[in-house]
Amino acid sequence: MSDKARTLFEALDLDHDGVLTREEVIVALRTNGPSLAASGVLPFWGVQDVDASSALFDTADQNGDAVLTLEEFAAVVDRRFGWS
Repeated sequence: MSDKARTLFEALDLDHDGVLTREEVIVALRTNGPSLAASGVLPFWGVQDVDASSALFDTADQNGDAVLTLEEFAAVVDRRFGWS
């Protein structure tokens, strides 16, 4: 797991409960995505629309429990963003 994935996870975890919900991913990427990209936490091309954010969530939710752990999240974003 990369440090970048951990940093991005923490930035998206709006309620700081240690898991991400679909709503958190969508809201955080839409509201904070541009500033996260500007600060280097997220690639600029990673700032996407609601459908793409939802698809990212679905891909990462490997066990289908409707929340993402850091491990589930990192496995997908490290590969997708070339961080691993």
